[in-house]
Amino acid sequence: MDDRVQLVYATQRKRERLFVYSYNEDMKTVAVYSTKGGVGKTTTAVNLAFEASHECRVLLWDLDPQGASTFVLNVKPRIKGGVDSLIRGKTEMDAAIRSTAYENLDVLPADETYRDLDLVLDAAKKSTHRLAKVLESVAREYDVVILDCPPGASLVAENALHAADLVILPLVPSPLSLRSLAQVNEIIADSDSPPKVFAFLSMVDRRKLVHRAAAESLPREHPQVIDLVVPATVVIERMGSERAPVATYAPGTEAARVFADLWQHVRSSAKVKRAAPSQ
Repeated sequence: MDDRVQLVYATQRKRERLFVYSYNEDMKTVAVYSTKGGVGKTTTAVNLAFEASHECRVLLWDLDPQGASTFVLNVKPRIKGGVDSLIRGKTEMDAAIRSTAYENLDVLPADETYRDLDLVLDAAKKSTHRLAKVLESVAREYDVVILDCPPGASLVAENALHAADLVILPLVPSPLSLRSLAQVNEIIADSDSPPKVFAFLSMVDRRKLVHRAAAESLPREHPQVIDLVVPATVVIERMGSERAPVATYAPGTEAARVFADLWQHVRSSAKVKRAAPSQ
């Protein structure tokens, strides 16, 4: 345990925490997004949240109705009253949040009601900024919130992008890999306070010429693509069976190191402040 004092009592049904912290009122929100599925979005969100939890109080909000982040972190996917109740303010955020097996890492799980989240947001006032409003209630409890967004263009995605201080995009090397980046830039172009955006290459198989070429050329030719590559490896594929972040079962591997490096990029780009101990 580090030098911060933390007393934790948690079950899957109830979360009670007593933090003896000096509050950090500058919570940062990071959206992990892609217009297409199968690019390593949830893999990124889970491992990023775990790496961040070594330094910060972290909430991972699983916005994808498939609930992959919820599953990997071994959290029961149930919200009392469903997501409609949460968005309308009838269910408190704190009542829906669940602890994980990892210190400083909590999850707001997705359940089957998230299939209707687009409709719920459409019916809400200021529908494109509703998620940002909901997050205000936990701004003093967390240093960073990570949004695991559903793939594709939707009102949920638009909400997440407007709520974010930073948007990160995993890109699988292909001729169309930059399309997601262009679409995000279009969505945030009219924002009063647009988030920072960067992309990185994901699921890279260096045995393939097109992947090697992309890893070399894209960071050089596109300022928003950072020089960081998440490899296509069986270590990452094991997340579903291990139900855990990579660094917990395969520490010291290339994949574990890359996700640690990714967190440092995120922390610097979003200017995330570390949780500070009370004196």
